[in-house]
Amino acid sequence: MLNMNFNTRSVILWDQQDWLESPLAGVYRKPLEREAAEHGHVTSIVKYEAKSYFNEHSHPLGEEIFVLEGTFSDETGDFGPGTYIRNPPGSKHKPFSHEGCVIFVKLNQFHSDDKDFLRINTHQTDWLPGSGNLQVMPLHNFAGQNTALVKWPKNEVFQPHRHLGGEEIFVIDGEFIDEHGSYPKYTWLRNPHNSQHHPRAEQETLILVKTGHLAQGL
Repeated sequence: MLNMNFNTRSVILWDQQDWLESPLAGVYRKPLEREAAEHGHVTSIVKYEAKSYFNEHSHPLGEEIFVLEGTFSDETGDFGPGTYIRNPPGSKHKPFSHEGCVIFVKLNQFHSDDKDFLRINTHQTDWLPGSGNLQVMPLHNFAGQNTALVKWPKNEVFQPHRHLGGEEIFVIDGEFIDEHGSYPKYTWLRNPHNSQHHPRAEQETLILVKTGHLAQGL
């Protein structure tokens, strides 16, 4: 059962979720969060089988994608693993996959004034030094909300810290660890506003991090 109380912590391991059929043949979903309200928050892992497609559709409140496996395509191009995509509010497209793909998707979570249209190949983007031995790749920033990749070297321990505005983590590779548990590849975590933890990694680990979007428990 999905935890839709944004003021509490949520953890979902992807291998504990079943693939659910979507309205279109060959496209399946593992839901991570889904509000019942029209245009409510939706976060999921989506699988396209080879030669599957979605009909053209719009994104009234935006769409954010990170390609995990295979090649995701639409009329703007073909995007392999490691591509970060933002389709702003009011945009529309007709996505498909010739070979099949797996993507991490967030819907309806954009500020209405956030109009950035992005296609970022993270394999061709520079890393910046972060705290300690971490490396950071900023992907997007708007109105106090930040999205970035963070690379953890083996045996790195981060200082205990608090999340003003909340934090959402998706483990792309390796295993992320804190005092609450261990989170292998494709685990999704949502830590609420003002939460605290002491994270570390025992193996090289890559995470997608979003912060600042849960400041009011929304």
